[in-house]
Amino acid sequence: MIRKNGEYKVEIREAMRGGDGSVKIEEFWAPEVEMRSKNRMFSRLTLNPGCSIGFHTHDNEDEIFVVIRGRAEADDNGKTVSLEPGDTILTGNGDGHAIRCVGNEPLELVAVISRY
Repeated sequence: MIRKNGEYKVEIREAMRGGDGSVKIEEFWAPEVEMRSKNRMFSRLTLNPGCSIGFHTHDNEDEIFVVIRGRAEADDNGKTVSLEPGDTILTGNGDGHAIRCVGNEPLELVAVISRY
């Protein structure tokens, strides 16, 4: 199955997880409908400068962010780190995270949430 860029289901979430501004979510494949794996999300997230996803935890699942474009400041379970294209963050097992676009260009991430 192939889906071309621009054909993804798009959702805009305001104040995602208590964060600032909006997050554009482009769903690559629909969990439990198109994918048979235990993924809850497989999407591209775009945050404009100053926008963020608020701090939240993941129980019985892992979330992976891969930075594709832009610069981010992430709260990795209480530790603040800077992220650039090619960097990744993994959160799970009750740990938490938050992420903010800190650059002058949009922050683009691939996000995968998998249950276990």
